[in-house]
Amino acid sequence: MTSGDFEDRNRVRWAEYESLVSLIEKGKAGPEAEKLPRLFRELSLDLSLAESRMYSGRITERLNELVIRGYELIYQTRRGSWEKVLSFVAVTFPQTVRKEWRLFWLCNAVFWLPFFAMLLSANHDIRWIQAVLGADGMASMEQMYGGKEEQLSHLRSEYGSNFMMFCFYIYNNVAIDFRIFAGGMGAGLGTLFYLLFNGFQLGAAAGYVDHACNPESFWSFVAGHSSFELLGMVVSGMAGMRLGLAILRPGRLPRVRALVEASKQALPLIYGAAIMTSMAAVVEGFWSAQAIPSNLKYTVGIIGWALHIAYFSLAGRRSGHAS
Repeated sequence: MTSGDFEDRNRVRWAEYESLVSLIEKGKAGPEAEKLPRLFRELSLDLSLAESRMYSGRITERLNELVIRGYELIYQTRRGSWEKVLSFVAVTFPQTVRKEWRLFWLCNAVFWLPFFAMLLSANHDIRWIQAVLGADGMASMEQMYGGKEEQLSHLRSEYGSNFMMFCFYIYNNVAIDFRIFAGGMGAGLGTLFYLLFNGFQLGAAAGYVDHACNPESFWSFVAGHSSFELLGMVVSGMAGMRLGLAILRPGRLPRVRALVEASKQALPLIYGAAIMTSMAAVVEGFWSAQAIPSNLKYTVGIIGWALHIAYFSLAGRRSGHAS
């Protein structure tokens, strides 16, 4: 095939590609923009053939220019996706949490009040904690937090590796957050119940450790990931309550329509909670269970809480003013 035959055979497809690239560059492309990756692969193959067959420089230069323009557009699209992720983390998520500040404080109160009530009850009447944990729960806490050596030995025998611990913790955390969020479909009652339940359960566990086990092994273990895990739980509760309020108070909208709109409002909260839960599992699996000095773990935990407070208080404020 001669250089002229090759150009005549592919002229229409090259023109279609060039027209599409021009439209995308001007921001005027519609659904047809989805054709770009396929046309880009075909044009790249044409360029490779033209170079291997040593066709005229005019053809190879034109094809090379078109390939570069297409590559830049595809690369910018991918970069734009990452920019959206970063924008969500840095701006959209904290702004959404601040916008729903009433739900934020409600869910915090529903979780933290029973947590501290159970934690402090260990100093007055241990029977409340015994009733919540039961015999099996207390035995499990003693096995896990009887001491640092016992803790590490238990974790090694139970999970075998840091990665398996990470897998278990992310499964466990996601299951808890999902129940809290899905409970919102019961007019918010399910969300409130699961927040209360986890507050009582975790507070009882912490109180029992302080009373009968080795507190250092417990608090040094939970310090690093607690801010991610517990605040992620609260954010999941906010998303669930947003659904529940749409069912209770749909306003002038039909309940189904109100629920759809509430789901859109809750979506940033769910995405943010998923990120926080994943980060908690990473820290829990690869940091919390390691033989690291307790003071260092406490320091990391305090820094984590301080950063979360600053993040939810300050992140995205300048973008909000600009908009």
